[in-house]
Amino acid sequence: MPRVRQDVPESHRTMQVVNHVRSLIENGTLQPGDKLPPERELARDLKISRASLRTGIGYLAAMGVMKIRHGVGTFVADGPPDLGKASLSFMGPLHGFQSWQMFEARILLESGLAALAAERGKDEHHAALAEEVAEMFAAIENPTEYLIHDVMFHRIIAQASGNPILASIMETVTSSMYDKRRKTVERAIDLRESAEMHREIYRSIRGRKTADARRLMEQHLRMAQIAQGMERPGDKRSAAPATREAPLGD
Repeated sequence: MPRVRQDVPESHRTMQVVNHVRSLIENGTLQPGDKLPPERELARDLKISRASLRTGIGYLAAMGVMKIRHGVGTFVADGPPDLGKASLSFMGPLHGFQSWQMFEARILLESGLAALAAERGKDEHHAALAEEVAEMFAAIENPTEYLIHDVMFHRIIAQASGNPILASIMETVTSSMYDKRRKTVERAIDLRESAEMHREIYRSIRGRKTADARRLMEQHLRMAQIAQGMERPGDKRSAAPATREAPLGD
């Protein structure tokens, strides 16, 4: 394993991975659909640990640049989004906010986005949401991978809203929530029930049921707020059986 300087913040190592992958895409070394080189090779090239590499790759996957196929590998997404600094600002303005403030904003924003997605979503959005739901069920035993598909699900809903301003705001939110949520996701419980909740949201959007989409998204986020309030890094306590978990960033 490559030697890692302990005084380098993890966020800097994550950006090192992001910038390296960006250069590989920009110079044509990696094309849409290509499988990412082996972890050992990438970690050696970047002189970082494989754990730090996975964090960076996970961020890229959550932002839609990479596509994780359960049991197959990680690939460059078809038509990857812009990799400019604006889309990689997870170090930015939402850090330092309290959990309840983030959830309050998300409930207001995402319940409306879900309703708009039900009204305006296209077949390609429905197909993408269905794929992420399927991947969530496949990753129930892998909370870190589950989180990536969970974040992608919410990003697709924002895109399906047909409002680029709201979708852009959601990009900033998803960047922040992924960065924070990945630190506690291993403590998540009952991911199957969470996946089922996402499936119900997807069905309401596909069925053009705007009121149901709005209601289910708000219910999902309120449940997530309660469940994630019980998660702490290193906290080995079990959550109360009646508490449901819906894994998205706090």
